[in-house]
Amino acid sequence: MTDNPADSAPLPADAFSLADFQRLIRGMYHEKDVARGVDGTFMWLMEEVGELASALREGTPEELRGEFADVLAWLTTIANVAGVDLTQALREKYGEGCPGCGRLACLCDDSEKP
Repeated sequence: MTDNPADSAPLPADAFSLADFQRLIRGMYHEKDVARGVDGTFMWLMEEVGELASALREGTPEELRGEFADVLAWLTTIANVAGVDLTQALREKYGEGCPGCGRLACLCDDSEKP
């Protein structure tokens, strides 16, 4: 996929990986995102997290889906600007189990993070 959204077609719903999504967001918004920078983009992410919080309290299923998608899109945008491959990051951090206890079904004490 190129950085030019006109050069690529929308992805089919049954073949939409995180890597596909990261490339799609990069192709649609990268120039604007780089110009805005990480700090400005982070503020948009926080606004979307607030909207998600509201939708979790009183939103419809459609609103919830939209707000989850927005939060993921803005997080992906920050990853693109920062040069982070989200698939690689997730694989490294969670690919072999819980980062705390190392098990696929976490056995960490509830008072601990994660």
